[in-house]
Amino acid sequence: MNVNLYPIKEFKLPIVAECINPDVFKGKSLKEVEALEVWEGNKQKRLGELFKVEGENVEGAKEAPVITVHGDVSRVRRIGAGMKSGEIVVKGDAGMHLGEEMRGGKITVYGNVLGWAGSMMKGGTIEIYGNAGDYLGSPYRGSTEGMKGGKIIVHGNVGREVGAHMKKGIIKIYGCAGQFVGFRMRGGTIYVQKDCEARAGACMVDGTIVVGGHIESVMPTFTIEGLRKKVKIEESEVVETPFYLFIGDLTENGHGRLFVAKGPNPHLNHYERFL
Repeated sequence: MNVNLYPIKEFKLPIVAECINPDVFKGKSLKEVEALEVWEGNKQKRLGELFKVEGENVEGAKEAPVITVHGDVSRVRRIGAGMKSGEIVVKGDAGMHLGEEMRGGKITVYGNVLGWAGSMMKGGTIEIYGNAGDYLGSPYRGSTEGMKGGKIIVHGNVGREVGAHMKKGIIKIYGCAGQFVGFRMRGGTIYVQKDCEARAGACMVDGTIVVGGHIESVMPTFTIEGLRKKVKIEESEVVETPFYLFIGDLTENGHGRLFVAKGPNPHLNHYERFL
């Protein structure tokens, strides 16, 4: 079951379209899908006014359809927000709040994604083949409701404050990450395969952060626990190289685990005299 969406024009204003959701499309005819409400700036419109809708007749379908969005939708926000099942594929860039409060299903983006992707996520999988903006998997500013489950995979780089207030789930980044990875983290796992900017794990209480590349420094509120030969990211992925293990953030009485690869970080060798 497939539904294809094609932007009719180049969007100049923000589009809010949380209706692009397999659970919403389920059981609807194409005319009913076209009639779903979206916002373009401050004007309410129908989905069919902004997107050409193609696909099989989904009326009466028992399973949530696969939605494929073709083209640049970087100004379209809240795609897949709250989705519980089905699949969304975006063949281009996507806008802010992709998969916000997602509970199940899968979203795949073959492009870049702006901020707050997977915000307050509870389940399901988001896979991004380009870069992701700031606040990946993090809540709105002022909220403490971080990611509670699910998986986010980014094959490119990410911005700052990845996984802030995170409680469960896993975030894997195969590029580089900005400052404050795992800020106020309380559980779950964040893996940064390449370089990571400063202040990783600031104010974290629990959880695991793994940095496989260079990190400028480890915060002074972390203490070294030892050396490890390898680190398990998840059942199917183990990184076999020497890692420093730091515990913190001690200012929060935290016992979070920060693994930093030894090879790319010779400037951290002085910690070894405390072992």
